[in-house]
Amino acid sequence: MEKAREEPPSSTVLLDHASFSQVIFNNVEKFYLPGGDVTCFYIFTQQFTPRRKDWIGIFKVGWKTTREYYTFMWVALPRDPSTKQQEVQFRAYYLPKDDEYYQFCYVDQDGMVRGASVPFQFRPESEEDILVVTTKVKVEETEQHNKELCQENQELQALCAHLEEQNSAAQAELQRKQEELETLQSVNKKLEQESEEQKAHWDSERLQLKEQDQQLRSENDQLGTRVAELQSQLLSQEKEMEELVQGDQEKTEKLQHLKNGNDQLCLSLTEQREQQKKLEEALEEMRLRETAALKTQAALMQDENLDLSRRLDDNKVLCDSLQREKELLERENDLLRKESCRLLSYQAPDFDSLPLQVPAWDQEGASQNPGLVFGNPYSGTQESSTPGPVRCTVPLSTSQVPKTFHPFSVCGLQGEDSGWKPMIRLGLTTSVSIGKCPVCSGVSPDGVCEHLEEQQRAQGHCMTCPVCDQTFPVTEKQIFEDHVFCHYLSAPLA
Repeated sequence: MEKAREEPPSSTVLLDHASFSQVIFNNVEKFYLPGGDVTCFYIFTQQFTPRRKDWIGIFKVGWKTTREYYTFMWVALPRDPSTKQQEVQFRAYYLPKDDEYYQFCYVDQDGMVRGASVPFQFRPESEEDILVVTTKVKVEETEQHNKELCQENQELQALCAHLEEQNSAAQAELQRKQEELETLQSVNKKLEQESEEQKAHWDSERLQLKEQDQQLRSENDQLGTRVAELQSQLLSQEKEMEELVQGDQEKTEKLQHLKNGNDQLCLSLTEQREQQKKLEEALEEMRLRETAALKTQAALMQDENLDLSRRLDDNKVLCDSLQREKELLERENDLLRKESCRLLSYQAPDFDSLPLQVPAWDQEGASQNPGLVFGNPYSGTQESSTPGPVRCTVPLSTSQVPKTFHPFSVCGLQGEDSGWKPMIRLGLTTSVSIGKCPVCSGVSPDGVCEHLEEQQRAQGHCMTCPVCDQTFPVTEKQIFEDHVFCHYLSAPLA
């Protein structure tokens, strides 16, 4: 009862567009007695598959849409697919009460008609076999009525013939539509098969994409971990960079300090080369004047250029003479240095107790600025390979007598057969050869002592700072020179 009252799915599909060949109704009577239940028998074709919301309705002949049903019943899905015959029963309470022509129609859950039966009526049985006793008047009325009925029957037969012709045409059209339907069904089947294949292909692609997505997620997690590690490394590198910048600043300050010292050395060197620079400036000025005057007085400038060339040649000759004199003084200085080293090797333990004398060529500068005098190992602009003495004021412990120190010649580094021997000039007017052994404190006029000889052999493998007495191996020559140069830098200026 409740199933019959539910609203079935329907559509506005017209009769001409419906397809009636997929469900076949059989054993349909020409008429059914009123007041009794009606059983509808039908068969599914192979092209049709029933669904849960399919239904069978009773329609009045001439209906246009599936919404014009009189009553309906839901179709039960077959339990056994091999069973062809299906049936559904309509209750007498819901059946039509008039004698109009009706037909069964199968409608799927999409509202499409899939089958229709032949027309039938709901009326009682015919009363032709019943004997009726009546009067003559009634017989005549009955005959008259029969004539009218016969005439009406002839008209109905003519109408029926016309309807049969229309039915034949409709059947032919239906056959054509069925053929088209079969063609469309085959095409639809192919499309469904292709759709299934495409669906399977899409499923495989979806699985691949899902696997790729999982792989990308795992790679993303790994990259996130890698980014965190790189960030931590970046922080540590930034800290190292800050430390390096700080160290670089300290080194820059130290370099600036060394540059300042170098500038001071350059100033002293500039004073020594002042005369040569004056000559070069005069020559450059002459060249500029010559260039400016070439436009108007070319001949006059040529004569002047010849005169300047002669003067330059004279200066060169003078420079060569001074250079030879300088070399002669340097050789004499080397001889004096070796003699001082030999004397100092005998008197090294207590040389502070003896009077010191600066050589004659350096006495004037020593009297003005007493202190330690040594050469500049970093100066690359000196005219000779042997550095000249550069004065640095370093206070001595006992007497304020200046010492003369040459960083390249103190250790005998310019000679191949000499070890490190401190150089100091002793005496007031003449050099005194006195050797004192540092081990036994014995004094030997000729400087011969066993302990002193052993000490000289040991000093041949090391270098000792003449200021602080710190010892350096011979292989660390540059470190030793830097150490001695630092004493000069740390000493206060006079």
